Amino acid sequence: MVSGKTSKASRKARPTVVVQKSTPWGLIAAVVVVALFAGVVFGYAFMRNQENQAQAEAMAPFTPTAENQDPSTTIPGVQAQPFEGGLHVDRATKVAYTHAPPMGGAHDYSWASCNGVVYPQAIRSETAVHSMEHGAVWVAYNPDQVTGDALETLRAKVDGQPYTLMSPFPGLDQPISLQSWGHQLKLADADDPRIDQFIAALRLNQFQYPEPGASCNEIGPSEGGFQQDNPPPFEPAPAPGSPGAYPETTGAPAPAAGS
Repeated sequence: MVSGKTSKASRKARPTVVVQKSTPWGLIAAVVVVALFAGVVFGYAFMRNQENQAQAEAMAPFTPTAENQDPSTTIPGVQAQPFEGGLHVDRATKVAYTHAPPMGGAHDYSWASCNGVVYPQAIRSETAVHSMEHGAVWVAYNPDQVTGDALETLRAKVDGQPYTLMSPFPGLDQPISLQSWGHQLKLADADDPRIDQFIAALRLNQFQYPEPGASCNEIGPSEGGFQQDNPPPFEPAPAPGSPGAYPETTGAPAPAAGS
């Protein structure tokens, strides 16, 4: 007897439902973005490392050593002159410097702050000379000739760099002048490679300045101290031999502070 129910054999086969998982495009896109970003970061780091290595190799001949105590002698245009250290004057005394800007000689008891300070105004030369006695390089520039991109190029070489300082120098006979103790280099172009060479050769060169280990930090507002935000103003140096002018270098005792 045939059952009224449809037999299993006679039932129509139900269609098989295939569930397809959707492709996680969002996740794939995120992974691709991360991979690309990582590639850019590592690529940039690699390029910077190569640039730093190339720069270090370029500066190697200008790095002072016991065997090469003054690498600046190979830099065209550098003038060098020995100066005795420790000749101090008070703030009321004007030193008759023979170079403009000066590159050594008598100077204030207080030094100008010189840990990468870029002064917007001209400062008293006697304070900058004391900074150089401590191993700093002073970058001076003619404010009428160095502006815009050239000024920013110079600033980038000094700003935040230990034992450097930068300030305008009114009446400078060249656009740029670099000074360290007993050394000077005058230039016309802020992109001149000799700027980096000079700094590498003479900044903190223990063989070339009188007081290795001396500080470049701000002294503070105590009596005779130097205030970075309110430095003593620039005054042109008097002519050597003029009344009241203090010699740049001398064997005579220096005036006492407050005299």
